[in-house]
Amino acid sequence: MLIFVSGKGGTGKSAVAAATAIDFARRGHRVLAIDMASATGLAAHLRVPGLDYEPQEVRPGLFALKMTRSQALDEYLKVQLHVPKSLPTHQITAALSVLADTAPGVREIISIGKPIAESRSGDWEVVVVDSPSLGQFQSYLGAPQAIADLVPTGNMLRLASRMRDILLDEELTRIHLVTAPTELPILETQETIATIARERLAPVPKVIFNRVLEPSGMSRSDLKHLGDGPLREAATLQLDLELEQDAWSKKLAHVIELPYLFGVLTPGEVAEQLADDIGGRV
Repeated sequence: MLIFVSGKGGTGKSAVAAATAIDFARRGHRVLAIDMASATGLAAHLRVPGLDYEPQEVRPGLFALKMTRSQALDEYLKVQLHVPKSLPTHQITAALSVLADTAPGVREIISIGKPIAESRSGDWEVVVVDSPSLGQFQSYLGAPQAIADLVPTGNMLRLASRMRDILLDEELTRIHLVTAPTELPILETQETIATIARERLAPVPKVIFNRVLEPSGMSRSDLKHLGDGPLREAATLQLDLELEQDAWSKKLAHVIELPYLFGVLTPGEVAEQLADDIGGRV
């Protein structure tokens, strides 16, 4: 199973990706988590100082790596184009990097090809990808079709077609979009879902609401009993946030809600608690 986790920046995407990987590992699966987001979020949530291109075990059954395009390109040359492993490829890689920066879809297909290849390698039962944020993520999903439109025949076309088949297969690929129940994240998530459906980029995404406030049980009439001061101000803010959250959450169907975690928590503690809440539901 290949699971891409994306979302608008600031919604807790990396935390949810790490929690998803932890949840699968807890349930006995052999899991690979991949950082495609070019940040340190996944490593921090997995309680490691950093990640490399080679998978490292971060807890029993859970391995993780950080993807870089240059290393993915080098691997592509050796695996897909059968360049001998002993042969230095830096000159070829440098030349193709220029192509990747100019030709539409080349950079993205090299990048998204890594998690797809890992998911088909037989080494892992589940591959969880901490993907780039929504706009860039759509470009990655659309890369196989962009290449198919660009290249009329040959190995690259066949590879792109295989990738697109895998991305569209509901039995093999899942898309999880993390959002918060506020205006901008909801609107961007709706636009992304519409684009994925319109352009047939992947299966229908599953939406995960993160940072959801627990209902306080208060009403406006309760405020008058609190008097003036910080307590009333905090209660008023809580009710305002609850109303906004309820209104926006109704605009987007979602499969799971994850709580807003208060207190001073490390990224690793956040991921562990979110994994508790996920509990096999995704």
